Amino acid sequence: MWPQCLPQGWWRWWPKGEGRGGLHNNGKDAKRTSTNASQTLMTDRPALVRKIRDHIDGVLEALVNAGCFTSKDCDEVMLPVYTPSQKVRRLLDQVRFRGEEAASILLQYLRLAEVVSQPVKEEKQLTAECLLYQKKLRSSVSAQSHFLSTYGGTGRFSLDDIYTEGLLELAQGNREITSLGLEDVVGVTGTLNEDADTVLLSGEAGTGKSTLLQRLHLLWARGALLTDILLLFPFSCRKLNAEQRMLSLKELLFLHCCWPDRGQDELFQFILDHPHLVLFTFDGLDEFKQTFTDEERHCCPTQQASIPVLLFNLLQGTLMKGVKKVVTSRPQAVGPVLKRYLRKEVLVKGFCPVGIDAFVRKHHNDSTVASRVIESLQTNTALLGLCHIPVFCWIVSKCYKELLGCGEGSPQTMTDVYLMVLQHFFQRKVPQEQGALGKGWLQKHLETVMRFGQLAMEGLETSCYVFPEAELRKYGITEQEICLGFLIHCKDLSDSSDCKHYEFLHMTLQCFFAALHIVLDGNSNRSVIPKLFQSQYRQLSGITRVCLGHCIDRPLEDDVNTAETPNLQMAAKFVSGLLSQRHRILLSQSCPAATLEWKSKQAVKCLSKGMQRHFRSISRPVEGEKKSMHAMPSFVWLITCIYEMQESGVAKDAVAKIEVEHLKLTYCNIGPVECTALAYVLKHLPNPVGLQLDYNTVGDVGVEQLLPCLHVCHALYLRNNNISDEGIRKLVEKGVHCECFQKLALFNNKLTDDCTRHLVTLLQAKTNFISLRLGNNNITSQGAEQLAEGLRYSKSLQFLGLWGNKIGDKGAEALADALKNSTALTWFSLVDNGVGNSGACALAELVKRCTTLTELWLNQNCIGREGVECLIQALKANTSIKEVWLRGNNLSPEEVEELSQRESRLTF
Repeated sequence: MWPQCLPQGWWRWWPKGEGRGGLHNNGKDAKRTSTNASQTLMTDRPALVRKIRDHIDGVLEALVNAGCFTSKDCDEVMLPVYTPSQKVRRLLDQVRFRGEEAASILLQYLRLAEVVSQPVKEEKQLTAECLLYQKKLRSSVSAQSHFLSTYGGTGRFSLDDIYTEGLLELAQGNREITSLGLEDVVGVTGTLNEDADTVLLSGEAGTGKSTLLQRLHLLWARGALLTDILLLFPFSCRKLNAEQRMLSLKELLFLHCCWPDRGQDELFQFILDHPHLVLFTFDGLDEFKQTFTDEERHCCPTQQASIPVLLFNLLQGTLMKGVKKVVTSRPQAVGPVLKRYLRKEVLVKGFCPVGIDAFVRKHHNDSTVASRVIESLQTNTALLGLCHIPVFCWIVSKCYKELLGCGEGSPQTMTDVYLMVLQHFFQRKVPQEQGALGKGWLQKHLETVMRFGQLAMEGLETSCYVFPEAELRKYGITEQEICLGFLIHCKDLSDSSDCKHYEFLHMTLQCFFAALHIVLDGNSNRSVIPKLFQSQYRQLSGITRVCLGHCIDRPLEDDVNTAETPNLQMAAKFVSGLLSQRHRILLSQSCPAATLEWKSKQAVKCLSKGMQRHFRSISRPVEGEKKSMHAMPSFVWLITCIYEMQESGVAKDAVAKIEVEHLKLTYCNIGPVECTALAYVLKHLPNPVGLQLDYNTVGDVGVEQLLPCLHVCHALYLRNNNISDEGIRKLVEKGVHCECFQKLALFNNKLTDDCTRHLVTLLQAKTNFISLRLGNNNITSQGAEQLAEGLRYSKSLQFLGLWGNKIGDKGAEALADALKNSTALTWFSLVDNGVGNSGACALAELVKRCTTLTELWLNQNCIGREGVECLIQALKANTSIKEVWLRGNNLSPEEVEELSQRESRLTF
């Protein structure tokens, strides 16, 4: 309705020059042309939608009274199938069609409404019914979120006690945003599409997506986070998978989240009227049976539809536009169709080294035990890399006795870790007086393993991750086997019956049991392994989708959906690891050695064919360019499978015929685990390559994992990888001994002046090092002065990039003095470094004396006329230099015009 103090007919006496054409009136508004109101409807549309949403009745009444709208027009705008935001957008379209007068009436009304509401700040007040429901909803969400039961089987941890912050990063790699907190997940930071409502939390299996979402729920329930959200509705995609009924949005909210004791219609109307005060979260989109599609539209919140239709229309905003939504998923399960509807994507990267330390110490009350575990991890970098994934960190903490007793057999691969957890769960059920399980522990529990394996495989084939008790009984799983801890009870699964439901304590464990079944089952079809591997690189390459179920003896129903790629992909990694020679003795007690050997050869053949197919896809280089390979998604997966096998012969054969000069793996979710696998395979390359790993999560531990293949890298590109000075120290220690290592790019990392001490060693020791790029880090004049000491000795450096640091005049002077006698330098960048006139004059001496220099970049600095005059004089003495870039310095337009005419090689 209208603000109470607005008199009837205000639009007739409102001064013609006042406030027309804008939301916020100021002195400039009165001078705007008569077309400004219509233009504002276009330029300020997002802001107008938010403002009009709370005043739509009053705006319509004003337009009717002014003769711009009829009652029929109002009815068309206020159709009940539209959300409040959709009604506003329809209203704006109608007003633009009516012309300038209607647009002015609308904007004038909004300005008066703002003035009226300024003395008393209007806040949304919940009714008594809404307050009671909010209290119940907070209590329900808090109860669901308080304990972390995903890890630990029968044991439960308080989320407050065990939660450890992980790394969050924007998928777009905005260099201005270095770190994100929980509050930034739903906040405006990093927003790319303001018209969208869905935020994607993506990350590999086990990186902590569900736990992070659970923490967000708990903090909201306590009123400590998301205080502007009045109602939060958490959904599990596993739980939604089991829902077969047709439901309306209202039924979906109340049946699956929290049932209101009364006033359902009033509550739902509040949600429809104030969508911006509501948050929906969906955990595990990659575990949803159906792939996202936007083909079937559904916009009526009271009309029933299937769960996939409701979910997909919620995510794309067709249904409940304006409600914030957060969805978690593994990256491979999110295609370009869904990404069109995302507000932003936040990557969940797991733990940093400090996080691993904190997590382990939180799991052990005995600080001595915690220190021993951490010390063991520090001596096993492969395992330390795995622990950057929280689920592996939990396994290591859980199985610390097995870990500390491994000696030289300490876990190296993902398969090793899961065999360790399998042994741990069986061991804890053995009475203490019987002692350790012994070498035949797997054979002793083979029947149990195969029953769980069959259940796990069934789930992967049908994208099923929650199993009713009857399903367990069908496979012969007993109550005692349930108590082993591999399965946990799903208490929150809505089911009117008394039937219990169970799920594997983590998705990765289900994949592991499925792999055990494939490897140890002597009766399976001979094509199981080929189908498993072929379906992966075909799906990842976008060629076709092949369900693994078709290669199993037991036929599947026709209406079963295709199994999800990411889970079968992980199962294939485990199959590769289980078929390695290192586990042959353990497995041969439970499966004939000949069968294992035959299956191993099958897996090797599949991996070899997959790599060959990948290399054949490399296009021929453009004339004048080096031959490069842009890795497809299947490449990293194939590499990790080969690493799991731990067969050097397989790794060597995989890359024996690769003939490229650059291997590009940008934006491929490369973390420490993948770095370990890459180094294991790439160290066998026949010829050196440039390895490009920009925009990943390599980190310091990943750098250390890459060192075994550094001798075959003539260039290493590590832009935007969260690398610190410690990572550079490790890199330089190895790099000085690698003859072909010549180029290093470290743009946008976490480097400080301390890294230059190590780089000096590199520059002094290597006589063939030609390129060093350190842009957008935290290097000051002190670091520049230190780096200059190494540059004095370098006779080969051709490219030096220091863009976006804090070097200043003093640092520029030191660098210029060190480089002025260089006989190799051709390109030098000090863009955006706070360099002034004195620094420019010192660089002028470099320009004068360094005859090999062709380009000098000094954009976005503080150089004035004095500094440019020095550069002009220096250019007269050096005809070889082609360009000096000076855009964005302290020069007037007149000075730019004059100076550019005097020296054409200056670029302003």
